[in-house]
Amino acid sequence: MGAAIENAARCAAVLVAAPASGQGKTTVAAALARLHARQGRRVRAFKCGPDFLDPQWLALASGQSVDSLDLWINGESDCRARLHAAARDSDLIVVEGVMGLFDGQPSAADLARRLRLPVLAVIDAGSMAGTFGALVHGLKSYEADLPWAGVLANRVASERHGAMLQGALRERSDWLGGLPKGAQFSLPERHLGLVGSAELEDALARIDAAADALAATPLGQMAPADLPQAMFDAVAQASVPRLLEGRRIAIARDAAFAFIYPANVQVLEAMGARCVFFSPLAGDALPDCDALWLPGGYPELHAGALSVRDDLRAQLAAHVAQGRPVWAECGGMMALFEELVDAQGQVHAMWGLLPGRTVMQRRLAGLGPQQLVLESHTLRGHTFHYSTCQSPLQPSTRSARPGMPPAPDAGEALYVHGPVRASYFHAWFASSPEAVAQLFSAAAQARHG
Repeated sequence: MGAAIENAARCAAVLVAAPASGQGKTTVAAALARLHARQGRRVRAFKCGPDFLDPQWLALASGQSVDSLDLWINGESDCRARLHAAARDSDLIVVEGVMGLFDGQPSAADLARRLRLPVLAVIDAGSMAGTFGALVHGLKSYEADLPWAGVLANRVASERHGAMLQGALRERSDWLGGLPKGAQFSLPERHLGLVGSAELEDALARIDAAADALAATPLGQMAPADLPQAMFDAVAQASVPRLLEGRRIAIARDAAFAFIYPANVQVLEAMGARCVFFSPLAGDALPDCDALWLPGGYPELHAGALSVRDDLRAQLAAHVAQGRPVWAECGGMMALFEELVDAQGQVHAMWGLLPGRTVMQRRLAGLGPQQLVLESHTLRGHTFHYSTCQSPLQPSTRSARPGMPPAPDAGEALYVHGPVRASYFHAWFASSPEAVAQLFSAAAQARHG
């Protein structure tokens, strides 16, 4: 116990949560990070749960890469280690929650309780007055041991409205201010969530406008020393085995293939790989590489541009013909089938390394945490997609819900076609470097293809 206390790191920290999705968590978390970052403070932001889009906004606001924190996907030890490392070098830690505070298993509240992260509740108060107080009381007291920071009202109509909301609180000290309705700092959405920050020319201006509004609130006027503090103990982490020593891995990265956890790239590098990035949308050729990773993203929004890359199609075919591994996740897999049918019903010829097609749907086709067993090693991750797959290929195996065995009618298919491995499953590489090595190792492909 003494060693843990001596190595603990203390830092101002809040977990930005809400009673439901769509309340303004990302706006507030990004505004808070930006407000302190532009004052020269060191800010680290994190996202609770698996997400690729909200972290883009938090990274833009904080100026630092953003990792996900999930008690099941990462594991508690990994979450603690990341927060401890951030606390040692930061003035403020901002963690954005997921869905409603108590939604999901594990929930944002579970993370707050386990890691003692004070909860800053954000509530869309645009259509309420006295009920605001009841909502705050419920969020604060539903779990007796929940660390609490206070509440920020969002979309406040007027000064008088703000006074009504503040007056509805049982404890006035809970009030950290209110943000007005503001189209200038709204964050646009599409079918998988927020529009990526890199797609908007005024993305930083939107965050700055939100930060300016936040600066006028009691929360925005607090220095880090005045904000709730958290203590993070040091955690011993196992070293990453260098199972990809000397291997050169090409990674597609642009608006069509943007769903990349920075931590996954770090794991590949820690395993000894050299990562090189290229952009199919920009016309880049496939780099000289031993293996290829096609991450998820929005190929359905860029299918026309991807379909005319006949040169890249030929390069990919040559890569596969040489027996070099390909790992394709979700959108990356969609680009490898023969056809993609977009939301308007238009058919696009894709890269043809896998037989079949993917078809965009209006409703979610997959959502939630998943695990994928490769031999005796288990990768943890999640799935989130609107398209479905139609292929004569039979799945090599399937992912499964946490704690459940694979089933023929559940989970995401893992398709194996020569050296190509493809699935809707998004992997968290740190959960099993040994399984990752199988995805990117030629020897593993030869044994298990």
